[in-house]
Amino acid sequence: MRIYKDIFTGDEMFSDTYKIKLVDEVLYEVYGKHIRRAQGDIALDGANPSAEEASDDCETAVESGVDIVLNHRLAETYAFNDKKAYTSYLKDYMKKLVAKLEEQSPDQVDVFKSNMNKVMKDILGRFKELQFFTGESMEIEGMVAMLEYRDIDGDSVPVLMAFKHGLQEEKF
Repeated sequence: MRIYKDIFTGDEMFSDTYKIKLVDEVLYEVYGKHIRRAQGDIALDGANPSAEEASDDCETAVESGVDIVLNHRLAETYAFNDKKAYTSYLKDYMKKLVAKLEEQSPDQVDVFKSNMNKVMKDILGRFKELQFFTGESMEIEGMVAMLEYRDIDGDSVPVLMAFKHGLQEEKF
């Protein structure tokens, strides 16, 4: 399994247990689903609860949301109430990413810049439909992933978008 972490904060953003698509070599689209589960409920594949177990008549707390967000403890941020605020964040974040790329992979800087401009122009056109998420640390100086719902085969599917060059892959 691979975990994708923010290079600036070390926060987990998502894993390869979801369907992932790379767009123009700069943006990962991670396809999730809306789920409901009991808080603290751990379901293991192949587990069969004992028929002799006493059932509690107490109500259990239920959490619902997008599986990627819940499983990786992402936190929604409301820092970007307009396109101008997000664009300002994005310019600063891209400068940090370009500096990191120049250090590690100078040959990729031009491709990154041209592809990122194309991808972000498209995404900013849909700004009002986006939700924004930070990693568990809620550090706004790190990556802010975007989430939107898309109609895929008649279903509303949550799609988390994260910048490829702002992530490091860890194998487990």
